[in-house]
Amino acid sequence: MKLRVERDVLAEAVAWTARSLPARPPVPVLAGVRLEASSEGSLTLSTFDYDVSARSAVPAAVEEAGVVLVSGRLLADIAKALPAKPVDLTLDGTKVVLRCGASRFTLLTMPVEDYPALPAMPELSGTIDADVLTEAVAQVSIAASRDETLPLLTGVRVEIEGEKLTLMATDRYRLAMRELSWHPTDPSISSVALVRARTLSDVAKSLTSAGSVDVALGGESASLVGFAAGGRQTTSLLVEGDYPPVRRLFPDETTTHAVVATAALVEAARRVSLVAERNTPIRLSFSDGQVVLEAGQGEDAQASEVLEATLVGEDIVTAFNPHYLLDGLGALTTDFVRLSFTHPSKPAVMTGQGSAEGESEDEFRYLLMPIRFAG
Repeated sequence: MKLRVERDVLAEAVAWTARSLPARPPVPVLAGVRLEASSEGSLTLSTFDYDVSARSAVPAAVEEAGVVLVSGRLLADIAKALPAKPVDLTLDGTKVVLRCGASRFTLLTMPVEDYPALPAMPELSGTIDADVLTEAVAQVSIAASRDETLPLLTGVRVEIEGEKLTLMATDRYRLAMRELSWHPTDPSISSVALVRARTLSDVAKSLTSAGSVDVALGGESASLVGFAAGGRQTTSLLVEGDYPPVRRLFPDETTTHAVVATAALVEAARRVSLVAERNTPIRLSFSDGQVVLEAGQGEDAQASEVLEATLVGEDIVTAFNPHYLLDGLGALTTDFVRLSFTHPSKPAVMTGQGSAEGESEDEFRYLLMPIRFAG
């Protein structure tokens, strides 16, 4: 193998591909990045974990085609530190020689014949606008559980019905749901999958420089989901199991709602939460024309702040985990937030609103469980 590739192109491709390397490889070869130089003028980098695989193809001036396997972490560190000059890679026996300007590195190769075959991409299901996907995943993934002892809740439920795609996630304390439009290959498609939230977040952050992202789901590879854009592709095993029927938690109708400026509520909640001890809530008291935020009680530090608010319905007092409240507010992209209630002790629903007198925008909904408080 002998080739030349631009330094920035190599560094970016290695960094992205190496993100899928397992933290504790069960066999040594899985710590490697597979480099394949094609006579057609490209260098493909691949990594494989038993859950996730990644490929990145970049242009290269290939003099001799070939395949090698080298330490992924080491190659990523080296590529990041190289000067801004073209990089020459040459296979010399059992070693890969890397030259860049006056820098020269020699890397030991690993037995490429022991490297497992990467899974094939599932059948293409459709495409989605990259910016829309990025926004939707960011809004929903905040509610996915980080507790690996509950693997079902670490996933994002993906529901596909024709041209509508719905993402949902919950950690039992809040529930986020986003509905969006996409472009299916089959207008009558109907499918459900549970995708790791971490995988979706990585996709949203790293595959969205292109205008659209290909989504591959189902077909013969029913246990896999795949994403591809801009010469990069990743596959991931789906999470197995029956996701709880969380959609029904959203109330059919609410008796009370309040509208508050989103930015003002975020800033006030941040300030008031400074005195909220761990696992203690922020109390929100809604009355005609205002909402009072309070935290702390008794002999502890206390804080309160009053904001202008529009209330429709009866006065209501409730309390939320400040972190979860701020997560939901941060996921909104509108100037105003609507908080809808059925009862102080039942979940509240947050949605966006373009203006104080506008209609609720229900494409994104964030349901938040209240916390009991002494009052």
